[in-house]
Amino acid sequence: MKFHVIVGRGATASKTALLLAEDGERVRMISRTGGGPDHRLVERVAADATDADRLTELAEGADTLFTTAAPPYHSWPEQFPILSASLITAVRRTGAAYVMLGNLYAYGPVDGPITPHFPLTATGPKGRARARVWEEAAASGVKVTEVRAGQFYGAGAFSVFSLMVQRPVLEGGLALVPQELDVPHSYSAIDDAARTLVAASREEQAYGRAWHVPTATLSVRELAGRLADLAGAPAPRLEEMTERDLVLLGVTDPLWGEMHEVLTKPGHPFVVDFSETEKILGVSATPVDEVLRPLIQRRQGVR
Repeated sequence: MKFHVIVGRGATASKTALLLAEDGERVRMISRTGGGPDHRLVERVAADATDADRLTELAEGADTLFTTAAPPYHSWPEQFPILSASLITAVRRTGAAYVMLGNLYAYGPVDGPITPHFPLTATGPKGRARARVWEEAAASGVKVTEVRAGQFYGAGAFSVFSLMVQRPVLEGGLALVPQELDVPHSYSAIDDAARTLVAASREEQAYGRAWHVPTATLSVRELAGRLADLAGAPAPRLEEMTERDLVLLGVTDPLWGEMHEVLTKPGHPFVVDFSETEKILGVSATPVDEVLRPLIQRRQGVR
């Protein structure tokens, strides 16, 4: 029986664990809180992944070490290198294959469609932090690949769309959005990210390079409209946030103060090319309506 370690406990980590477990493979999930899904083949362990010795102990004998973890958003430049160094150390010591979940920040504001072979040209602190994580792993000599996702949407997502748009749209209220409303953007479903992580881990030619999670490409207004139509809600009312709005939000929560780097790209589509993921890894994007329906059903079930 194969054995895998997943560092992280969020929606993507949990879905990845279940995909592996449902294939009869043993999984150990590591997070500070010891969270994760309930499955007989999934073991949940509370531990600090920045402790390289403890992480090595927990990863001993693993075929693959997956990481979906990230430090608090506003502390990426300081804390990501610490976490990354621990993960690389554990992989070196155990010989496990290393599969990383990343995002698109490292590319910076480049012209799309963006392929996984584009240079990592971001100059802002969060983009550079993400680029550095990949560059150090790729140069470390370990067997490594990175799966890069777009902004998440759907049930379980934690993103600008889920935080700022979903609830107002479903309740018929006004949504203030820190993005241009009619500019195309690539969105990733959590299930598609998990399927890409698993597929990349099992494909030898996946290692040594990055892959894009298959995405849905549409504007905020279009995605909000699809959500409203499926839920039987009124037509969405959306307004773009000003820089002043974002600064004021940052006073209440450092998360929003850190958004400026990755959200202010006037008139700039952010679209990825995931054709190699489809062709080589065999993963395609889930249709938008299929991603949104569970979100609506979950919300209706709570009422």
